[in-house]
Amino acid sequence: MPQRLHRPAVRGWEPPTGAIYVGPGSDWQTPYRWRTRGALARVPALDGSDWEYETRISADGMHHAYHHGDGRVTGHKIRYMTRRECVDLYRQALTSPTKDVCLWWPRRITVDTVRAELAGRDLACRCALSQLCHADVLLDIANSV
Repeated sequence: MPQRLHRPAVRGWEPPTGAIYVGPGSDWQTPYRWRTRGALARVPALDGSDWEYETRISADGMHHAYHHGDGRVTGHKIRYMTRRECVDLYRQALTSPTKDVCLWWPRRITVDTVRAELAGRDLACRCALSQLCHADVLLDIANSV
């Protein structure tokens, strides 16, 4: 069964034969990198759920007033997404092509692309193997029937 590999941060590292690097700088990278401006959450979400992806220019700790069309104004705190939320949002971005949850992506990736190019391959990323990672999502999608 294909597995996730850890790519150490050393110059000249090469993935093992057949493995593909999917971390930062690759076409498979996640735009939702933990504890960065690309991974901010609005709390609570406009629909009343616990959180949602913050698409405006914001920063951790900011507060926004949102003016709804019906005249209501709701207050929202901006915070960094958790690792779990980053990975869940990456899965949502891959599997929900009609919902635009990504402001940028070096290459628009689809489930079909993941299956065609990554099935049966080991995937390497910089995340520690003990942490949740978007490579786990890629492995799951690439090797599901």
